Amino acid sequence: MSGFRSLGDFLADLERRGDLKRVRREVDWAYEVTEIASREARAEGPALLFEKVRGARFPLAVNVLAARRRIERALGRTPAAVGAELEALAHALPPRRLGDLWNLRASARRVLAMPPRLVDRGPAQALSLGADLSTLPNLQLWPGDGGRFVTFGLVLTEHPDDGRRNLGIYRMHLYDARTTGMHWQIGKGGGFHFHTAEKRGRGLEVAVAVGADPATLLAAAAPLPEGLDELAFAGFLRGAPTRLARGRSIGLRVPADADFVIEGVVPAGERHREGPFGDHFGHYSQAAPFPLLRVKRVTHRPRAIYQASVVGKPPQEDKFIGEAVQEMFTGLLKVLHPEIVALWAYFEAGFHNLLVVAVENRFAKEAMKTALGLLGTGQLSLTKAIILVDEGVNPRDRAAVFEAVARHFDPAEDFLLIPGVPLDTLDFTSYTMNLGSKMVLDAQAKPGSVAPEPPRAVADPRAFDGRIRAHRLAWGGMLVVQVAGAVGAGRAAAAEPAPAAAGAATGASAGREVVERLVRRPEYAAVRLVVAVSEDVPLEDDALLLWGIFTRFDCARDVVPAATETRGAWLACTGPLGIDATWKTGYPDPVDNLPEVVRAVDAWWGKE
Repeated sequence: MSGFRSLGDFLADLERRGDLKRVRREVDWAYEVTEIASREARAEGPALLFEKVRGARFPLAVNVLAARRRIERALGRTPAAVGAELEALAHALPPRRLGDLWNLRASARRVLAMPPRLVDRGPAQALSLGADLSTLPNLQLWPGDGGRFVTFGLVLTEHPDDGRRNLGIYRMHLYDARTTGMHWQIGKGGGFHFHTAEKRGRGLEVAVAVGADPATLLAAAAPLPEGLDELAFAGFLRGAPTRLARGRSIGLRVPADADFVIEGVVPAGERHREGPFGDHFGHYSQAAPFPLLRVKRVTHRPRAIYQASVVGKPPQEDKFIGEAVQEMFTGLLKVLHPEIVALWAYFEAGFHNLLVVAVENRFAKEAMKTALGLLGTGQLSLTKAIILVDEGVNPRDRAAVFEAVARHFDPAEDFLLIPGVPLDTLDFTSYTMNLGSKMVLDAQAKPGSVAPEPPRAVADPRAFDGRIRAHRLAWGGMLVVQVAGAVGAGRAAAAEPAPAAAGAATGASAGREVVERLVRRPEYAAVRLVVAVSEDVPLEDDALLLWGIFTRFDCARDVVPAATETRGAWLACTGPLGIDATWKTGYPDPVDNLPEVVRAVDAWWGKE
C-alpha cells in the first residue's frame, strides 16, 4: 500500500529520502521552469519544489513523477507488479470455483478500497480564492505557446445521464483570471460527457484538482475503458478509498484531499481559440476552437502546493508516467488478446506514434489480426504505426525490433496502409485535425524461409545526392539520411494548419525527392526502410532520432515505395520502403527554448 493521501505527504517522503530539491531562488513562470525541469527529467534527477514563482502566492512542484524510482515509491511496488495483479484479477473474475476466491485474498483489501468515500468537507476546501486564477503559478512552457496553461489539471466530470465519473488530464489555456480553455482531445472521456450535455443544450459542471496524491495522478493518466471510474482505480492503487467532498459552487463531488480544486462550468455552444501549445510530440499543436471553462470558485488546502508538468521533446515527465501506465495495463490487453506476448509504445515517438507488439501466431498472420484489434481498442485506437515482431523479440529493444524489420519485413506482403481514419488530435502530419492514416509493418519470420542477414554497412548516400548532410544505418533496419533545409521558425501561432498543397514546398519536396532517389538505387536493395529527416534531428541520439522520424510523417502521404504492383484492388509495394519524415511547410514548429533563457539558467543552475 502506498499510504500517500496527498501531494504534500508524497513530497515530504521524497525530501526525507533526498529525492526532492527545493529551489529558494525566485524563478520565472515563462520558460525558466521549463528549462530547469527539462534538464532534470533528462538526468532523472529529483522532484523540484520552486518556493518562489514570479507573481504567484504558492509554491510549485514539477517533475514529481519524472523518475522510475519515484513511481515505484508512489505505488509501493513496481508498475509491472501492479500489472500482474490486475491480470490475475481479470483471469479470476468471475470466480468459477472456491479456489479462485482464495487466489484473490491478497487483492481483497485493494478491491474493497475502490469505492470512493463521501465526506462533508475536505482539506482542499479549507480556503477560498473566489473565482480567481491570477495568483496561481501557471506556466508558459515555450516561447510559441499562446499563453499560460494549467498543465497538470485532473479534470473530473460526470456523465449527464447516468452519473458515471471520468478523471482525465487535459491542458487548460488561461484566457483571463476566471476563464480557461478545455482541451478535450479526440477519444477522451470528459469530451464524451460534454458531447452528451451539449446535445441536450446544457453546460457541463467540472471540478479540476491540481496537486494530488500520486495514485490519483497515475489513475488520471490510465487508459481505462470508457465508463470505468479512475477514482476507484486510484483507491485500488493506494489501498485506501479516494475521498470526495461536496462541491462549494457546483453539484459535483470533488477530490477532498487535493491541494487545489477549480470548480466551474463548460457552457454549451461556446468555443474559443485555444493554443498554440508545445506538447509531448515535441512540436506546437496549432491553435483551434475548443470549449472553455468558466470558473466559479477556487479552493485550496492550507500550505497548498501547486503542481505542473513540463512537456516537449522527449524525455520529459510524461515518459515515466506513460511507461508505468503501459506496464500496469499490458496484462489486461493480454487477457483480451491471449496471443500477445508483450508490447511497448515508445515515449520517444509520443507513445501513440509507434507501438511494437510481440505475438505468438497460432494460425497464419494472426499477428495482423491482433494489430487490427488493437487499432480499435481504447486509446490504442489512436496509434499511428504498429510493428509486429515474433514472440522471442523484446518490443522494448529498438535494436532487436529494427533488426527484425531488416530480416523479415517484405513491403510486398507485410505492409498494411489504412488511410482516412481517426488520429490523435496532437498529430499534425495529415494537415487535418483528428484525421489521418495508419500503417502496420509485419516483421515476423516466415515459416520455412531463411531470413537474410541485415546489412552492416551501406554505400555513402551523399555520393548520390548533394542535399544529404549525414547518414546512419540505424540498427540494420533503417537507412536514415539527414537532408538540408530550413526547419520552421515563427509560424507556431498560426490559427489553422496549412493546406495539403503546402507539402509540395521546398522542405517537403527535398525530402521526398531524396527518398524517391535512394529507394530505387541498387546499392540499397537490401535495406528495408529508407528515411529522410531534417537537419535538426541528431542522428546519433536514439531517442531524438525516433522522435524526428515518427512525429513527422503521414503514412498515406509520406511513405514512398520503390515501386508498386497492382494485384486487382491491392496495390503491393515492392523494394525498399521510403519515408519522408522531414519537417514540411505547414507543419507547426518544433519546440525550443530561447537561447537567452538557456544561458541564464546555465549561469546559476547547479551552482547554488
